[in-house]
Amino acid sequence: MTKEDKSLGWIRAEWPAPSNIRAGSTTRLGGVSKGSYYSFNIAAHVGDDMNDVGENRRRLRQELKLPAEPLWLQQIHSNRIIQNGKSADDLQADGAYANKTGRVCVVMTADCLPILLCNERGTEIAAIHVGWRGFSRNIIKNAISSFTSAPENLMAWMGPCICPVHYEIDVNVHDACLQILPGSVDAFTSSRPGHWYADLKKLARQQLTNMGIYQISESSFCTFADDSLFYSYRREAVCGRIATLIWMDS
Repeated sequence: MTKEDKSLGWIRAEWPAPSNIRAGSTTRLGGVSKGSYYSFNIAAHVGDDMNDVGENRRRLRQELKLPAEPLWLQQIHSNRIIQNGKSADDLQADGAYANKTGRVCVVMTADCLPILLCNERGTEIAAIHVGWRGFSRNIIKNAISSFTSAPENLMAWMGPCICPVHYEIDVNVHDACLQILPGSVDAFTSSRPGHWYADLKKLARQQLTNMGIYQISESSFCTFADDSLFYSYRREAVCGRIATLIWMDS
């Protein structure tokens, strides 16, 4: 479970992370964006006014007292993880990893599943963007492989995403996910011929567990169902994005 602070537009991750780890997700509250992007859109690629996006990002840095500008990725539903802090001319990726303080890993979502990872010592962190494409391309495995810590010494927090009853997928998506995790049939519920309701969190939890990560916590929010707090691409294709961030205090 998570707790939401409407004054900050911030959902703090509730997980057994070390005390120096800061993590959580924004909501759509607390910003200046207008219309379909109301009000705390932090994405620069969705058609929002760039001055509004810039102000929202400034508020994000100020209100969360971030140690640095987040590494804003150009997300493409890939399996690429950027090593945060290294020179990266190509920011096309769907995850970021860091092992030093002063670096902020972030992913943007509007229904997909954001996952944050850290080790028990609080010296390694990562943020990944998991939709069905990223899942079927093994982005979770790639993110875990970035850590020097053994999987059993890692923990995960799954942020707000679309819940199964609102996430109907077709046979292509169903089969692509099963190729990565053949034993995950219970993550799908038949809805009509050739279609299923998919549980992104259950898929992710099963893969994390299979890889040796057992400390898994999650938010209970559904991005599709709660239009007062979240953007949802499935609910309204033109919309903003929330941010899910993790960083280490020095």
